Amino acid sequence: MTLARLAPACAAAVFALAIAAPSAFAGANANNYDCGGHIEAGPPQPGDDDTQVQYVFACGGPITGYQIQPQIGDTGFATDVSVFDQQNVAVTTDSFTCNGDFPGWGINCVGKYTGDRYAKIVGTFAIATPLCAEPRVDPLLTVTYATADSKGVVTQYISGPFDLGRPRGCKASAASGQTRLATPKPVATATPKKATKKAKGKKKAAARKKAAAQR
Repeated sequence: MTLARLAPACAAAVFALAIAAPSAFAGANANNYDCGGHIEAGPPQPGDDDTQVQYVFACGGPITGYQIQPQIGDTGFATDVSVFDQQNVAVTTDSFTCNGDFPGWGINCVGKYTGDRYAKIVGTFAIATPLCAEPRVDPLLTVTYATADSKGVVTQYISGPFDLGRPRGCKASAASGQTRLATPKPVATATPKKATKKAKGKKKAAARKKAAAQR
């Protein structure tokens, strides 16, 4: 894993390359893509003792950039990200270059993904805490797509965020099944017994007064 930041000039050049010509997916709504994925333990990196987290995701259309947003600060990330088909064969026409600050809270990547048959984008980042320690890392994903017409007019699209979820392969805990985008479970509250008794007492006193008034 290469841990380095791109120089501004280099980053600008990569961004320029991240603008695609309109493709066969032009009819799809690139502002409402169908993307999904997960995270799991990543392969160890020589000279890096931090926990490696591997993210895997796919989308139903082409993208030219994405951002990974962990809620636990990352201490590093892979700057070169590959794309694989469903048979785990590298798609040599597709790849991404990533940059950002570390320690940081976001990883920005630009490149090319044709979205053919839900090929998988596979990358890694590192965190300073154990993978299965609570609170567990749960990154969000946002994807972008940009095209340029014959006159050089650029049109940009964005989809997300998508929740990549908590790490696979960890033992269940009290927080299992919860994600950053899930609706919180309602907390049931019981009526205090003392308050219930007091209310019943008031009703009985009111009944006695009513009965006395009718005599």
